[in-house]
Amino acid sequence: MFDRLSGKLSGVFDGLSKRGSLSEEDVNEAMREIRLAMLDADVALPVVKDFVKRVQEKSVGQEVLHNISPGQAIAKIVNDALIESLGGAGSVPLNLNAAPPIPYLMVGLQGSGKTTTSAKIAYYLNRRERKKVLLASLDTYRPAAQLQLEQLANQINVKSLPVIDGQMPVQIAKRAMEVGRLEGYDIVILDTAGRLSIDETLMKEVEDIRDTVKPVETLLVVDAMTGQDAVNTAKSFNEKVGISGVVMTRMDGDARGGAALSMRAITGSPIKLVGMGEKVDALQEFFPERVASRILGLGDIAGLVEKASETIDQEESERLAKKMLKGKFDLNDYAAQISQINKMGSISNIMDMLPGMGKMKDKLGDKELDTSVLKRHQAIISSMTKAERKQPAIIKASRKKRIALGSGTTVQEVNRLLKQYDQMASMMKRFNKLGVKGLMRQGLSALLPKGMTPPPGGGMMR
Repeated sequence: MFDRLSGKLSGVFDGLSKRGSLSEEDVNEAMREIRLAMLDADVALPVVKDFVKRVQEKSVGQEVLHNISPGQAIAKIVNDALIESLGGAGSVPLNLNAAPPIPYLMVGLQGSGKTTTSAKIAYYLNRRERKKVLLASLDTYRPAAQLQLEQLANQINVKSLPVIDGQMPVQIAKRAMEVGRLEGYDIVILDTAGRLSIDETLMKEVEDIRDTVKPVETLLVVDAMTGQDAVNTAKSFNEKVGISGVVMTRMDGDARGGAALSMRAITGSPIKLVGMGEKVDALQEFFPERVASRILGLGDIAGLVEKASETIDQEESERLAKKMLKGKFDLNDYAAQISQINKMGSISNIMDMLPGMGKMKDKLGDKELDTSVLKRHQAIISSMTKAERKQPAIIKASRKKRIALGSGTTVQEVNRLLKQYDQMASMMKRFNKLGVKGLMRQGLSALLPKGMTPPPGGGMMR
């Protein structure tokens, strides 16, 4: 969602890095560009002014003007200022230090994703923190709102408070806390009703519920796509009700990112969690330093490792690695590898987490990376018999035609898959034969088929 801001800031730093040393005028010009970039990203004006002032004060010092790499020095200052604006390094966890059942009050406008986020937090606390969670809908206005939360609760195997017709929000909240106490729940998540806009009725109702249950967390759910409206909503709720944290939804969208950068400075409340998709497990802790790093095109390796550890089956990966090193892996194993990659999500999102990939994405424009070849490979392998997957060498012309027909592909595509498999198998067999010492003596070229040489950059060239 920060692509536009990231691109413009990268342009500023590229311009500065081409100069041997910087004058104060160079720094001022860079600050103007940064100011425009942040305003264009929909960052609140007071936040922009404070941000630019802090960066400028540090950038005009002698250590930057006469630094060997002044462009990098300013980039470091901007990075530190971004982290500070976003709330400081490290995530702010949900408060679990209270006597159970701990009440969490979910507030926000209608359409911000509050009900879905309530279910996501329940799933997150149940799976990661091993907490017994009760979900309760206090929305008696929106048709089927209570039924929606009940269905989401069933989907994630979490209990929801049974609906009693005619009860008002405060009564439901009291009953939820009573059930929480009697049935030994650790956390009770109270999903309040939203409105299309902030009004006195909404605020009075939320205040009454707050005074009744005395929540340990009052979490405001805001849609990152609404820009400055999200910031205004947060400000109003904080003034009227008091919020302990913010959950931003649709952080995987194409919003300009200004709401996230403005939220902490305007409300004083940290962004605790972010929604990164529609699935119930698409909820992440918010790390300001990781977001700042991605904005500046430095990637998020820590986030990528974390994502991989959560989605990839470690035992399966080790089993595949051992088979590959022995040169004994088959097409079943290749299909398993594709499945592991798909679990990581969009290739485009993974690229965002790798340093220096922003410029490559810029060259692609709005196009998503073509990953259809992986889907075709899965379809081709699925159309094979068990014997063919185990021994690809038996796949001759007639079998290729049948596989192509069954997978909706062509014989040429089947041939390409088999050729790639053969090359990989050959490389692994050579590696097993050479061993690490042999590879160190002869180099990477010893693994490659005849006619293939490794270029200076490391990729394969024919």
